Amino acid sequence: MSSTTCIIAARGVDRILSGHPWIYRTDLIDDGGAEPGAIVRLVDRRKRFFGQALYSSKSQIALRLLTRESREFNRDFLAERIRAAAAYRSVVAEGIQACRLVASEGDLLPSLIVDRYGECLVVQTLSQGMERLKPEIVEILKEQFAPRSIIERNDAAVRALEALPEQTGVLAGEAVGEVIVEENGLKFCYDLRRGQKTGGYLDQRENRAAARQYARGRMLDCFTYAGAFAVSLAGQCDSVTGVDSSADGLKLARRNQELNGIGNIEWREANCFDFLKAADQKGERYDTVVLDPPAFARQKSSRESALRGYKELNLRAIKMLSPGGHLITFSCSFHVSEADLLEAVASAALDAHRTVVVIERRTQSRDHPILLTVPETHYLKCLILRVL
Repeated sequence: MSSTTCIIAARGVDRILSGHPWIYRTDLIDDGGAEPGAIVRLVDRRKRFFGQALYSSKSQIALRLLTRESREFNRDFLAERIRAAAAYRSVVAEGIQACRLVASEGDLLPSLIVDRYGECLVVQTLSQGMERLKPEIVEILKEQFAPRSIIERNDAAVRALEALPEQTGVLAGEAVGEVIVEENGLKFCYDLRRGQKTGGYLDQRENRAAARQYARGRMLDCFTYAGAFAVSLAGQCDSVTGVDSSADGLKLARRNQELNGIGNIEWREANCFDFLKAADQKGERYDTVVLDPPAFARQKSSRESALRGYKELNLRAIKMLSPGGHLITFSCSFHVSEADLLEAVASAALDAHRTVVVIERRTQSRDHPILLTVPETHYLKCLILRVL
């Protein structure tokens, strides 16, 4: 165990006892001279032990709890946690070629993300502590999974809060760029070096499968990026229009369309708000609409403007849906709750003078675990709705 001890305030102790792994800098009384990224012991003013954590010298999240146990959090302990995460995926993602292997707090490894794309692994170390452990993480991943490649995608803006540089590259194995993997019976190409997140949106895999049950007729997929929903649902629809503002994303979408020999998708490069407004004014009608926008509320202060954005998007979609049509709508903003999203969509339905039925309420795929006492791990909200 680390010889460095940090003293935390009563409020920090309360957070640990409530099951939350983050302790803020305002609740850190004494850092004991800890080095950036060190594993430290946590005690209160009375020297009572409360666990071990990763220390950050820069972030407002000063401490990220690793364990309440007193045994040393060393390489063996780290390997044990990664092994346990993989074992869980063998249950909820058995046979899945692309999934999240380690989901940070959801797997009791805060700020560490490991995604599997076929024989390749993509790693993000998003705190000083996990960055310091990166060499050991790479060696453990090599031992446990013998991957063809381990790629670093540490280009996430959140690293700036830890005073860490953005960087990408090959940590082990081959310099793989693109990989093709199967999902729900279809082939998808992922750009591991330049694609969104670690290459794609793995948290939507189960929602894409669920949406197939409802897709039909003329479909509109807004914020399509690499076309995952459009390609996944095209087989159930007469025609599909995929819309995104990213030319690079649409290039990948066309590649995914070609990989699967699909002919009924049209791609449109446009701002989705503008596209929906124009389509509404033209009197366009659709039988299925998918709305999967980026996070509108990355900070709590953005919540109200985000809700206005969600209402506008869903209002346009509801107005354009044929009677009996389906709306599959999402929010990945943590600061917008499921109740908030339901309220925004309900307000949109009232303004559109349409009756809307909630068929399913869903969340992220099960390989992105939600910790009951850590609300931040529940970020993706999905509503599958029928518009009468």
